This record gives sequence, C-alpha cells and structure tokens, in this order.
Amino acid sequence: MAEKLQVESFLEECRESGDRAYNALKEVLELLQNPSTRVEVRVFLSGLLKTVGHSKASDNLSIYHFHIHRFSLSGYEGFREDRQSLVLLELPSIFLPEDWSFTFFEGINRLPDNVFRDRDVAELGCGNGWISIALAEKWSPRKMYGLDINPRAIKAAWINLYLNALNEDGSPVVDHEGKTLLDRVEFHESDLLSYCRMHNILLDRIVACIPQILNPDPLAMQKIVSENASEEFLYSLSNYCALQGFVEDQFGLGLIARAVEEGISVVRPSGIMVFNIGGRPGQAVCERLFERRGFRISKLWQTRVNQAADTDILALVEIENNSRHRFEFFMGRVSKEPISARTAWAYAKYGGEISHGLSVYSCQLHQPNQVKTIFKFLNKSSSETRGALDLHFQDDSVAEEKIPFLAHLAHALEKTSSIPRELPVGKSGFKNLIAGFFCSYHDLPISQDNIVVYPSIAVAIEHFLCLYSPELALIDGSLTKLLPSKWLASFSAENLGKSSDEQLFGTIGTVIEAPKQVDLVLQLLLRLKPQVVVCSLADFEMKSSAAFERLLDSSAAVHARVLLDISDYIELSSLPGSNGVLQYLSNHVLPPHATIVCGLLKNKVYADMEVAFIISENKEVLDLMGKMAQLLIGETAISNQFYYGCLFHELLAFQLPGRHSKPNRIPMEEADHFIKAPVRTLESLVEAKSSTREASDRTDVNSIGSLLVTPTSVKMAIFESFARQNITDIKTNPTAEIQRFLKVKLGIKSDSLSNIILCDNSKVLFSKIALMCRDDGGTLFFPYGSNEAYIYAAKLLGVGFRMIQTQADKGFKVTEDIITKVSEISRKPYLYIAGPTVYPTGVVYSDSEIQALISACSKRGAHVIIDTSFSGLEFDTSKSVIWDLHEVDCSNVLLFGNFSFSLLLGGLEYAYGAVQGSITSAFTDGWSVNKPHCTLGYTMKKLLRLYNENDITLHEELMEQRKLLCKRAEILCQVLRESGWEPLVPSAGASLIARPVAYEGRSLSYAKRDGCTKETYINTNNFLDVISDVTGFHFCGNALSAIPGYYQFDLSLQEQDFADALEALKKLKEVVQV
Repeated sequence: MAEKLQVESFLEECRESGDRAYNALKEVLELLQNPSTRVEVRVFLSGLLKTVGHSKASDNLSIYHFHIHRFSLSGYEGFREDRQSLVLLELPSIFLPEDWSFTFFEGINRLPDNVFRDRDVAELGCGNGWISIALAEKWSPRKMYGLDINPRAIKAAWINLYLNALNEDGSPVVDHEGKTLLDRVEFHESDLLSYCRMHNILLDRIVACIPQILNPDPLAMQKIVSENASEEFLYSLSNYCALQGFVEDQFGLGLIARAVEEGISVVRPSGIMVFNIGGRPGQAVCERLFERRGFRISKLWQTRVNQAADTDILALVEIENNSRHRFEFFMGRVSKEPISARTAWAYAKYGGEISHGLSVYSCQLHQPNQVKTIFKFLNKSSSETRGALDLHFQDDSVAEEKIPFLAHLAHALEKTSSIPRELPVGKSGFKNLIAGFFCSYHDLPISQDNIVVYPSIAVAIEHFLCLYSPELALIDGSLTKLLPSKWLASFSAENLGKSSDEQLFGTIGTVIEAPKQVDLVLQLLLRLKPQVVVCSLADFEMKSSAAFERLLDSSAAVHARVLLDISDYIELSSLPGSNGVLQYLSNHVLPPHATIVCGLLKNKVYADMEVAFIISENKEVLDLMGKMAQLLIGETAISNQFYYGCLFHELLAFQLPGRHSKPNRIPMEEADHFIKAPVRTLESLVEAKSSTREASDRTDVNSIGSLLVTPTSVKMAIFESFARQNITDIKTNPTAEIQRFLKVKLGIKSDSLSNIILCDNSKVLFSKIALMCRDDGGTLFFPYGSNEAYIYAAKLLGVGFRMIQTQADKGFKVTEDIITKVSEISRKPYLYIAGPTVYPTGVVYSDSEIQALISACSKRGAHVIIDTSFSGLEFDTSKSVIWDLHEVDCSNVLLFGNFSFSLLLGGLEYAYGAVQGSITSAFTDGWSVNKPHCTLGYTMKKLLRLYNENDITLHEELMEQRKLLCKRAEILCQVLRESGWEPLVPSAGASLIARPVAYEGRSLSYAKRDGCTKETYINTNNFLDVISDVTGFHFCGNALSAIPGYYQFDLSLQEQDFADALEALKKLKEVVQV
C-alpha cells in the first residue's frame, strides 16, 4: 500500500491513459472505504492536491487524466467560516461544473434554510457530487442521495465525499449535530430516480440540473452504460437527451419530463422539486412541462448563459422547419429580443456568440395524492396517453373538481379487470351516493331503493308520461321543449281529460303548456283536471315549502299525478342552498302521487354531461319505471354515472357516516282514483323479467361477455378522453371510423352507411325500429333465442310480433324457407337477425347465407333488422372480412349494434344505427335518442382507429380473449357430452347452448342442501331448480327468448366460476346417474 500512496508513482501511473488513471482512483476509493486505511489515504490525497492542485484543469486532464483542486464557496451565504471551499476531483468522462450548475446552485441558495434541513433529498445528474456535498454542508439534510447514470461519476463523487468529510490529516469534520458528511450523503449509480424507486425510498426534496439537448442518436440509451465504456461516451451522457417517449421530446425536454414523472412517484405529498431549465424552448413551454402535470411553480432564479460550443442546434432548426414552434436564443448575453434557432445557428456559424435563458424553478404538486394516483396508472401507458394529460387550469375550482375525478378514474381502471355492466335502474353505488348526499346535506331520509337513474331529464319525463299515457297532461312550458314534437301537436277535444285502459303505450292525448307560477298552475289544475302534471316552481316559490304543499294538495284533490323538476335548485356543493321542496321532504313522506325528477348538468368541467334521476316513495312507480328502463333504454352511460358519483363522493368524504341517519319511514298508501298504467302496459311490464334487484339468481342476457378482460388500450383511451382539454368536435365524432369498420367487417356499400345514428345504448335504437314497425302496421319476427329484452320491449310498445322456429341441424339460423313462411303470415314483415354471430348459439352466418337472406327478403318486401351487438368475438380470425355485401341491395336492411364484443368494452356501451332514406326520420323524430357524451365519442374514435389500422397491442389483447373463449368452449362441450348433454358447438361469441338429452323425463330423488330429501320428475319447468338444489350452482335459463329445450352457458365467467360450473355438471351427472 505504501507504493500506491506515493504521489509521484501515482501520477506516473495516471499519465499512461485515462483508464489507468481511473483504475488507480478506484483503488484509492476502496482504501477510503476501509476505516483502517482511510486516514492514511486522506493524507495522501492532501499531498496530491498540493502537488497538482494549482495547475490548470486542462493541463491536469490532458497529462494525468484527472484534476483535483479547491473549489471556492465564498460567494455563497450560509457556509461556516472554516468551510468556505470544497476539494473536488474531476474526470474527463464527467460533466464538469460550469455556468449551468453554478446558476442552479445560486437558485437553490435562494430557498429558506428549512427547505432542506432534516429532509430526505436527492440530486439527479449529480456528476462529481459537488452540489450534493455543498447542499449537505450548508443545510444538514437528514439524507442526501446523489444519483447519476455515469458509473465513473459516482466513483468520483464518493472520493469527493471523503475529501470533504475528512480534514487534511484524516480526522472527521463534525457539524453542530456531531455528524459528518458521511452520515448524511450517499452516491448511487442510477438512471434518474431508478435507485430510489427500486429501494422504495420516499423523498422530501428532489433537485436536478438535467441537460435538454436533442441527441441525433435516438438509440443512445440502448448502448451499454458501464464504467468500462469510453470516456467520450460517458461524457456524452451528461450532455444529451435521447428520445424518452414524451411529447416534450420535440423541445429537447423529454428527459426532464421523465424525471418529473418519476419524481411524482417517490416525492412525499408535501415534497418540492427544484429543476434547472434552459430557456431555449421558450419560457411558456418550460413552465407548461410542470403545470400540465399538476405542479404549481415559482421561479427562484433566472440568468443567461452562452450556448455550449460543442452542442449542435441543427436538430432544433429542423423542428422549426416542420412546425410553428420557435425556439428562443439571444445574440450575446445582453440582447433583449429573442431570435429563432435558425437565426441563432446561422449567427453562430459565422462567429457570433449566442446565449439562452436559464431558470431555476421550484415545483410543488397542487393535489399530490390524487396526482400520484393518476401517474401510477399512467406508468405503463403510451406516450400519446401521457401527452394527453393536462392538469393545468386557470380556475382553481375546475382543478378541485377534475383532478380528484381523474384520480378516481385512474384508480378504478387500474384495479378492475373488466368494466362491469350495471343495472338499468342505475349503478347501485351511484344511487347510494345520491341518497347519501340528500341525507347528509338536506336531511332527507331516502335510500337507493327510492331512486331510478336515467340518461337525461328528457328521457325521465318521457318515460313517466309513457307509463301512464294520459289523455291530458299539463306540462311546464320550459319543459315541453324536451318532448317529442308530435305530442305537442296532438289535440283531442272530445276526449280531453278522459283516460282509457286500452291506451297504446307512448301515445299522449293532449299536452297543455303550463306557466311556471304555482298559483296559475293550480287554476289550470282545478279547471282542466289533467291526469298528469309535469312542472317546476319559480325561484321565489322554492324559498319555502308552501307552494309545494299547495301543489300536492290541489293535485291530490283532482286525482292528478305530479312530476316535479327541481334540477335548477340542486347544488353539488359542500354548502348547498336549501329549498322548500327538500325542506318539506325532510319531515314528510312524499305522497304516492308525486315524484321528484332532477337532472345533473351543473359541473365545472363537462358542462354537457348529463345524468338524471327520479325520487319516489311509491314502490309501484319505482318498479314500473325501472322495468321500462330495462326494456327501452338499458343502462345509463356508466361513465356519466361514474363522473357524478365522484363529485358526490368528494362531498360525502367530509361527512361523518351515520350522523344524519333517520329511521325509515312508512310510505303512504295510494288512493285508487289516480290514473294507472294502461292494462296492456302493466301486463307487459309485469310479465317482463326485472333486473332491478341487486342480485339475481339467473344470468341476464346483458351480462354475457361482461366479465371478459378489458384491453389496456380501452382503459387508456377512456382515461385519455377525460384527461384532454379543449377537444375539437372532429376528434369526438367516430362516424367515419364506424363506417370504415362496417365496410371492412361486413362489406357494406358506402351509400348504405350514409346515415349513422349514434346512441349510448342499442336498446334505444331497437325501440325506435320497433315503433317504426308499429306505425307501419308491420309484424316483427324473432327467431327463437333472440334477446328477450327486445321481445318484451316489442310487446310493451304494442308491436305485433311472432316467434320463428329454427332448426338445430341448421345451427338455429334463419333460412330462406323461413322467410317464405314469414312473408305469407304478414304483408309487412320485419325480420330480426343477430349476426354475423347468432345469439345465443355462437354460430356464424356465412357470407353466402346472409346474401341469400337479404335478397330473399328484398324480393318479398321484408325488412331485415341485423343486430351486430353479439358479434366480434369470432374464434377463427383468419378471415378479416366476415361478409361481403357490396353487390347486394341493402335498401331493406336496418343495421344496428354496439362494440361491446368487438372491442371488449364490457359495460361501456356505444351503439350505432346505419339507416338510409326515409327510415332516418324514424330515429331522429319522436322519443329522445340520447347521444353519447363527447368523451365517449373520443374513446370510440381512437379505439376504432386502432382496430381499423390493425394496432398490434389492441389486436393481441382481443386475440387472447378469443383464444380463451375458444378453449373454454372446447372444454365445456366435452364435459357436457360426458355429462349427458348435447351441446351445439359455437364458432364465436361468449356463450353456447346445450340440450340435457339424458335428463329429460327422468325421476330423481336427491338430498337438498338443507338436508331434506326431495323426489321429483325432471322437466323444463323445474330443471334449473334441480341443478341449483343438487350442485348449488346457477346456470342461464331458457325463458321465452331462448330456444325450447336448450340451456345457455356463459363462457366469460371468472376462472374459478368456470371451474365450479364444470364440477357442477359432473356432480349432476353422478347424482342423476346418467
């Protein structure tokens, strides 16, 4: 060791090469890290400093391949008198201290002492560690982490740490707390914050002086970074910014953007980041880098520095040539007027001196916990999705609403594997939040059972009127604009005020516009005696409950049902204003003839996003309205419910649970003299299956496929649609991509796709088609197995319909001979077909089969209604085109569907109808077609574009689910055959059907789960109950819509549930002994 610690011999070794010098210094570091040799080595370094420390840095670097010197800190305040300088070692492969780092340290020095004292701090790009050491020396942080990707820089930083933690004689330098720099400072090789992230280190402060130069080599980071790499390459690490996959790459700020986002994951909620930013991209661009990620920034320091001579700015010139952006340089260091990169390049080329601004920014997250949640979700997202995020808002109230929502959305998308389908009456959690809001803020003792959710207030009012189909309705003039124009034009003087049990669903006799003032409404009530009143109250009347009480009493006296709109008086605020209606309801049961309706449109971010709901304490009204929603409109957009649910959640987060709870109150009995739903309507609704219960012991048709894994591409597109600001209309209209999708998949001619109707649920579109059939005097024909909700909807709407028997040997498809029979039964047949994939069998109509069907219907004057909702999960994907209808006359075709299967959207439904000619008016006139919100439009446009352009990631995710379904179908078919069933092998979809041939007509004695023995004769009516009793497992049933004798099995179950289903089939076989 004595030889190694001889200054002259050490210098001779270093003369040979940079690598020899580096290896010699590595040995010195190893000796410093050994406590037994540390003192001796520090004394040696003191001698080395005396020998070469006064020489020029350039001379030492060229001769000995290192430089050691004393670096003065006398210009900075706060250092102890005996610590006015640092001893620093520098290597050629390390970014040396210059104007950039000096300016950065000057900016840091403007911060108060308590910013760093007793904090956990990290410096990114620490180089030889001088800033980390100086910061620790001045402010005594709890722990200082110096991080750099250059391994030689870390070795030099450690040597510098020992040089300054020990006196020249090797004794420790102790601070006021009795600690040395060795207690406070560590250096680690790290790509930005990877060391802290890997070791779960949380930080209070992050400081960074990171370069921002565009590197012409985008593959730079793919090169191997090691201490044995060339000095030139290691030095380039300090002066480059390879493409990082961020939108800021175009300005040379990509590496800083990555550092900021990594910092969000490790900085504590109250933490601060300090960054040194060159002003070349322009001050606004630099500041936006932080602001759009949710930071509030302050500028600590600003100066100008000369543009480094070894940096080629031609890349910036190229960016200016291809965009409107102009970078910001200056001629010299005192010029006030900025020049572009092109001008700066030309000026510098001919000997001119150019400079650019340099600023030090302090940044702190505005809503740290929420922003952390957002970026955790975006960690593996594409650059396009990350680039869409914008958390900067001029109005703080907008930020207070949108950022928590985005955090909720990110958390929900991250934790869920599939987007669930919700109940037609509204998402249970959403209704609970509504009820909680009214209970906590308005002392109104209601529960989710008192609420039914609707897409809009227009739909809620329409459904209320359709339910009772009154001959006379009195409606507030401001609300009539929401109703179908034909209702306002109808007038029946002879039947004014009369009701009929034979009234056809949805036909309103006469609508009379009413004034808003309640005194005038009461006069009309007493004289006209309408069956239904839809109204609102004037502002001054809402200040007390008197006007509402008079309305209730007067309407009850004339036996009129009341629907009161209070939308304008519900504030989603922690200090909501009260109103007379809610004051009354907090102390009185809502009479059974009265219903409250409220539309939610008041939010600060998405002004046109709407959800509505009704409140009633009349169970029959709620039940009937819920069943109507199930059949005619399906689920209210889950994204809309989620958004307003988040607003309610934020408001309720400040409330103590149970503080406002009241005992349940007993509803009032309704008198018989109020108008009832027409008999035909009531019978249809009672017969229809209700999905309004939270849990059902039968699988609803709409749940099939809903548990398939939602592709990551779908989740990212959803988040991106909400994260973006100022989206143009063209980016939210997916019509062109839908047309492109249908042309490619179904081969339909462009003129057949000229009119695309967009809707948030395919049930609404079917209802429109059914009404068109009814008004045309036609008959709807459903093949066995069709969606039962459509059949019940047709019956409710008063449409004539017939069921068509199809054959097992034909895969239960509709054939030409069936069309012949249909045309003989009806002069105006409307034939419903699920295709290309047939529901629920999972077989697929071939191109030739569908061409023959459409042509046969065209010859016989029949309309063909093609529902594509259950298509898109074909097992055989070798054929990108399923049908080719370019040469087929499709003028008689009504095409509608959604993308739930095609894109695995689950409960996020987006429906479309493709119609032509005069049929278009059937969709645009009459009842409301609730158009999807623009955020959902953006989501669908992006996803369809990815699908149409064969995006690898999306198609691989879809293919994975198809393979899963195909494999499950094979396994299930095998078990069914072995268990006495006769399955129909599917070739697509998420379900299959099978016939229990070995069980039909069998006598069975078995022990039920409760221990009782039961003897029974197996038949269609009791078979599902037998399966449930024997195995404890529930399968899909065969109600009116199913194929007689066949039972449906869901292939999209959770893995464990699917395994349980297989075991249940085997157990059933054993018990019945087939």
